[in-house]
Amino acid sequence: MENKPTPYQVAKPTYSVAHHMVTTAFELPGFRIVRNLGVVRGITVRSRSVFGTLGGTLQTLVGGNISLFTQLCERAREEAFEIMIQHASEIGANGIIGARYDANELMSGVTEVLAYGTAVIVQPLESSSYQQ
Repeated sequence: MENKPTPYQVAKPTYSVAHHMVTTAFELPGFRIVRNLGVVRGITVRSRSVFGTLGGTLQTLVGGNISLFTQLCERAREEAFEIMIQHASEIGANGIIGARYDANELMSGVTEVLAYGTAVIVQPLESSSYQQ
């Protein structure tokens, strides 16, 4: 798996939490939670550039999806998600349950995006055909 770049290094770039082992549910089907390691988070703070703001403003005149803002939001969520995975990996997790996103505007044009969840250690159930 190729590691995605994050704005700052939290852990070794080798993940022990695979993306498919992150869920918004409170269980991972086919796995038993053997240890809860606590809350992990990834935070990024983003601002719009003058050009992005101008382009987004022009897109609002046409209506529909404002793709410049959508791309900005997607990049911010992806960064926060990757940092959350790094935090979980740093403490020895191999899964994250209850994953959520939150966002707050810190000041005009500056937004904090937070990804958080509960880091866990899971083991496959004996009857599970899942292979890692």
